[in-house]
Amino acid sequence: MVGRTAVILDRDGVLVVPEFREGRSFAPRRLDELSFYPDASSGVHALKAAGLVVVVATNQPDVGAGRVERTVIDAMHERLRDEMPVDDVEVCCDTRETATERRKPGAGMFKSAARNWNIDLEVSYVVGDRASDIEAGNRVGCAGVFIDRGYTAETKPVSQAATVQEFSEAVAWILEEEARRQALAR
Repeated sequence: MVGRTAVILDRDGVLVVPEFREGRSFAPRRLDELSFYPDASSGVHALKAAGLVVVVATNQPDVGAGRVERTVIDAMHERLRDEMPVDDVEVCCDTRETATERRKPGAGMFKSAARNWNIDLEVSYVVGDRASDIEAGNRVGCAGVFIDRGYTAETKPVSQAATVQEFSEAVAWILEEEARRQALAR
């Protein structure tokens, strides 16, 4: 049996508006700091309407470093699920120093989602705002869509299938790619 097609989304910088400082983005640390990009909910709804599995895969090292309680992250993800129809949220709390295969650019969260949702990663997509998101997807065969938020202190990926400026553009690219794949399959 062939697995399902999924879109694996990074959280901060894709759906959630991060804090920007010193050319980088930082995840919100308090529930009252959590806000979503204006196109986040409509984009996830469009992906779901196209029959795609939607999974969020997010590194949250502030938990592992003791700067944020896991209950705060869980409350953020509850609010995210209330706002948009994501199928699952995979979280890695490893810091860079304690990183396992689960922490992006490792592909552990992607593999976990694939097992849990019968996903064929080689026909799936990853959408992220960092090179580590794209690299994690590359490790398991996902087509990467890079949202270039203009971070100046980070290296941009080079192996993505597409580069866009907004989540809505990433969604449009994925839906066009899916339509092209379906036309070829006929």
